[in-house]
Amino acid sequence: MANRSHECFSSFSPLNSEFSPGLRIIDNYSEHISFNICDKEKDVKLCAQELDNMVLESSLSSLVAIVASDASIKNNVAISIAYIYTFNKPLTKMVHHAVHITSTEAELFAISCSINQSLQLINISKIIVVTDSIHVVKKIFDPLIHPYQIQLAAILSDLCYFFNNHENNSIEFWECPSCLKWHLHNKVDKKTKTFNLMLLFPCKNSWDFCKKSKSNNIVNVWKMMFQALNLKENHFLDLLDDDYNIIELSYVKGGSWFKTFSHSNLLYTCATRVITNHAPTGEYRLRFFPREEFKCSCGQYPIESRCHILHEYSRFNGY
Repeated sequence: MANRSHECFSSFSPLNSEFSPGLRIIDNYSEHISFNICDKEKDVKLCAQELDNMVLESSLSSLVAIVASDASIKNNVAISIAYIYTFNKPLTKMVHHAVHITSTEAELFAISCSINQSLQLINISKIIVVTDSIHVVKKIFDPLIHPYQIQLAAILSDLCYFFNNHENNSIEFWECPSCLKWHLHNKVDKKTKTFNLMLLFPCKNSWDFCKKSKSNNIVNVWKMMFQALNLKENHFLDLLDDDYNIIELSYVKGGSWFKTFSHSNLLYTCATRVITNHAPTGEYRLRFFPREEFKCSCGQYPIESRCHILHEYSRFNGY
């Protein structure tokens, strides 16, 4: 009970008009909203050039507000920063911080504040938001909105007000990966990473932060049990990344082990048997069926081992 007193649970209203079918902003104003996703197949210079062209076209108009927003977490302190650029007007800078929230909550708060402040500008008809978290932006228009309902309701309410003011008002979301180091976004990206703040007073934890913390604790306990109790035994295959480091257990985005081949049940099954060394190899037959043939068909190895098949057998090289 003592721990629960430090948790802050978000309110949830399933009847909120902002999320009701037929009343949602995506149902009534979809033509006013656009997304510009960075094509990962393109050269980064081309993506930067597209952003530069967008700024050149927009910066000379007094009707357009360009927003560069980002968020970062250091020592459980989330920093949300947004810069608003408008024609012939001073640069608007916003810096907010919060403790014990997730990066998604911080990103949403930065976008919410930037949109709200852009609406305070006179005669603005277009808002352009540049962010490296386009997946967070898509949550704004996703009907599965809990636990971010409060932030999303605030954003949708502002956008609804903006679109109702004039039929030509619109908003654009541009993706700008941090690795692009595009000048406008790079400024806020550096600022979020260099901003240092140590809060000493007690702070509550957001509901989503509590979920993340509990999930991390469960995974950490599982890792310790998996290693300490030797549950994986000696035949378990540790998967390595491109730098030959062991891939850690994760539950994010489908996990770190099986997300590559989870599209196929057959491939998933084969991979599981290989990782546990229960594939029909000579090494497996020698362990469980010693009377059967266990030599490698290449004729160079007396035992057809998993390691030999994966790394040395010329029949599979390059595959």
